Amino acid sequence: MRATILAAAVLIAACSAPPPDGARAGASPGAGDRTSPPPPSDFFQTDAPAPRRTEAYKVETVASGLEHPWAVAFLPDGRFLVTERPGRMRIVSADGKLSAPLPGLPEVSAQGQGGLLDVVLSPSFARDRTIFFSYAEPRQGGNGTAVARAVLTDSLSPRLDKVQVIFRQLPTYESRGHFGSRLAFAPDGKLFVTLGERMTAKEKAQDLTYHFGKVVRINPDGSVPADNPFVGRKDARPEIWSYGHRNPQSAAINPADGRLWTVEHGARGGDELNVPLAGRNYGWPEITHGVDYSGLPVGSGQNQAPGMEQPKYYWAPSIAPSGMAFYTGDRFPAWKGDLFVGALAGQHVSRMDLENGKVAGEEKIATNLGRVRDVRQGPDGRLYLVTDEEDGKLIRISER
Repeated sequence: MRATILAAAVLIAACSAPPPDGARAGASPGAGDRTSPPPPSDFFQTDAPAPRRTEAYKVETVASGLEHPWAVAFLPDGRFLVTERPGRMRIVSADGKLSAPLPGLPEVSAQGQGGLLDVVLSPSFARDRTIFFSYAEPRQGGNGTAVARAVLTDSLSPRLDKVQVIFRQLPTYESRGHFGSRLAFAPDGKLFVTLGERMTAKEKAQDLTYHFGKVVRINPDGSVPADNPFVGRKDARPEIWSYGHRNPQSAAINPADGRLWTVEHGARGGDELNVPLAGRNYGWPEITHGVDYSGLPVGSGQNQAPGMEQPKYYWAPSIAPSGMAFYTGDRFPAWKGDLFVGALAGQHVSRMDLENGKVAGEEKIATNLGRVRDVRQGPDGRLYLVTDEEDGKLIRISER
């Protein structure tokens, strides 16, 4: 059954029940009927076919011996800045040598999915050597996602100085939960932070007085931009940009239009690719294209509802996405403008072939490398990955 017809069925089936894990997402009994309306275009909300064009590539290990690396950033001198979830940040040389852990990090709660998480350079790093990082912060009664800024000293023994926490997810809650934690600077210098919900209180993703299950937007000093959508409302936290998210562990700015794109985990099925817009509700846990881990419906048991946004794309069964990057380089011409998403459970990278801002195809590359936690494009126009393993690796995808 062609995926184009399946995608059309998804778009018109406003009240269809979410598919069980492993089922062909969006399939319906009449999807192959010749009397069904034709799809509106060659774009897909799920189950996209292989792209018409691709590139040859090779996979190279830059460094190994990293313990559950979570994120990688690129220093101007060709070295890499890598976080390890247990609570360490290291510099990796161009030839793969690991530095000692950098001194100066705050205390990290490395429990469950928490720990030291994302890291990005300030847009003005060349001038001020400032970095931003997210982590699970230990607190009385639990923990929560925090974001800090620091100065990476330029010395033979680098360290983090002038550490300042600029954002704390509130309220504090029990440890078992999702942290989100991806950071992305928009072209206007504002910082987006993705935040996961708590599994025992997932309904708070719909509550604007909580940070759970939200994307927030702040200034680099942690203050709230005056044009945020909920500024001035007494029933909402002003940092919130969008809500109704589950566990968005991917975030990147689309260079074509400067908009934020995110990917978030579903439960069983229903991993979502979204373009979070100001003030919009992305549905969790009221609607989803997946089901609960028990196999029971989530929320309303529906996958659409008035006032709630549909994902740009979703995966069922889940790939467990984490880390993403838009490709803008010249080394892989057929990939230019496409989106690359890491897969933990899938142990691959999904190349999302984008045309006019929509998904026209999907291709699995870099398969069987381990749990891909982060994907970034390097300054050299190649793609870089980290694998979330006890012996985690920094991997480069190069042209053949």
